[in-house]
Amino acid sequence: MFAGLDPDVSFEEWIGPARERVAWFDVESLKFDASRSRDYLVDANWALYCENYLEGLHIPFVHASLNAVIDYSAYRTELFRCSNVQIGIGQGSEECFDLPASAVDFGEQVVGYYFWLFPNLMLNFYPWGLSINVVKPLGVGRTRISFLTYVLDPAKLDRGAGAGLDRVEREDEAVVELVQRGVRSRLYDRGRYSATRETGTHHFHRLLAAALNGR
Repeated sequence: MFAGLDPDVSFEEWIGPARERVAWFDVESLKFDASRSRDYLVDANWALYCENYLEGLHIPFVHASLNAVIDYSAYRTELFRCSNVQIGIGQGSEECFDLPASAVDFGEQVVGYYFWLFPNLMLNFYPWGLSINVVKPLGVGRTRISFLTYVLDPAKLDRGAGAGLDRVEREDEAVVELVQRGVRSRLYDRGRYSATRETGTHHFHRLLAAALNGR
């Protein structure tokens, strides 16, 4: 997960924003749960999978269960040099983090932190623990997604924004595979970015373009 043949930035700079944002999270007590970890095969390009993860437009239309427990109007994305984070805010009584006063988001009802680190790593923090997604390209139209589950508090599993991750993943896969079919169409043309819901996608595209152009 943490390898680079010729990295443009140091590991500390790469992981820094995530480490600082959840410095209060007890990562040392996480326990790997093999029964909740698995691989998924997606018939789509790896970059399309990342795009889907990074945009918030589809949440109300694709993820009914997730949309029911978050305040979509408060859902936001924050950008860093080579990563970004999407922050989910609960609607009321959902399971949320007990944030310390030192936390950047103290006073907010955060139900999930969704960190994406360029190019292919997601760190999803929930009150119950951590779900890591590793996106592995297998070909132009084939991708393996490895879900690694680390539990901190078993009593909070299957509750709130961190519940039903297998269902949410399969919903994402269905959409991404349809997008893969769409971009292959001779009628496809790119559209404009949403200024409020696709800042993460635009950020990914800029980083990817820079990497492909060698700068």
